[in-house]
Amino acid sequence: MYRLIRPLLFTLPPETAHQAVFGMLGGFGALLGAPPRERPRTLAGLRFRGPVGLAAGLDKDGELAAFWPRLGFGFIELGTVTPAPQPGNPKPRLFRLSESGALINRMGFNNGGVDALVERLQRLTDRPCPIGVNVGKQRTTSLEDAAADYATCAQRAAPVADYLVVNVSSPNTPGLRQLQDASSLREIVGRTTDSSLGKPVFVKLSPDLEAEALEEAVAVAERAGAAGFIAANTTLSRPEGLGPRSAEAGGLSGAPLHPRTCATVAAVRRATRLPLIGVGGVHSVESAQALLDAGANLIQLYTGLIYQGPSLVRTLHEALP
Repeated sequence: MYRLIRPLLFTLPPETAHQAVFGMLGGFGALLGAPPRERPRTLAGLRFRGPVGLAAGLDKDGELAAFWPRLGFGFIELGTVTPAPQPGNPKPRLFRLSESGALINRMGFNNGGVDALVERLQRLTDRPCPIGVNVGKQRTTSLEDAAADYATCAQRAAPVADYLVVNVSSPNTPGLRQLQDASSLREIVGRTTDSSLGKPVFVKLSPDLEAEALEEAVAVAERAGAAGFIAANTTLSRPEGLGPRSAEAGGLSGAPLHPRTCATVAAVRRATRLPLIGVGGVHSVESAQALLDAGANLIQLYTGLIYQGPSLVRTLHEALP
């Protein structure tokens, strides 16, 4: 069915199509029936229903938290959320590169605030898989005060989250990636961990970090109490052949990101034995397996789901070892 409606959706602006799909799924999600059989994994003390997760960014405010497991996701990650609501960057801020299976976004942490997400998750009557909450800093908060924002979000979200994710790698909040520097990252991870009520804290890293900086970030975060890592966020790089739309500012996701993701996953794995989730460019069984071969324990989807449709989730869920 998705193959039939995708051409229509792709005539709409990307963010409008996103909202339309959310409306449809919210109304008809129950028609999907039961989720596929479990393919359990245990990681960071959590039991994941399967190897394929929903990446942060698609459902920032948890509007469809009850729906995603029906597709076959073994875990879902919501957010990024900030201490207070914020509108994000001006529209348009999401762009398709359809021939490349890619997106460029400069959303800017648009979300309804951590308290709204917490209230929504408190109303969930069924939690068939782990739910992660990805947290960030308010756009107006200085870099010097950023750790307080992460700690605030962690403290509020921890009672309803199974794990937390420190997002210091989005390219769309000015200066945010500077928080991957050793001194900033040490304080942010430490304070987030202290506020997490014992829930595992993952750190999401950029694929654009140089090798030495990436290795240092992993070591600093591990010493500060991180339970694991997510590699990687979107990239500011632009591989050749993407077309004129690739000149849009923002982070690139989708198939062209995949080689860089594999390299980042492999580099993180060389630097740590902690749990590692791979995300970026997964669009097939082969691309998912490549991240596992590079050292990831689990994988996540976002852009691949937009282009391939919901069937990709179950295909990966059943095919991955």
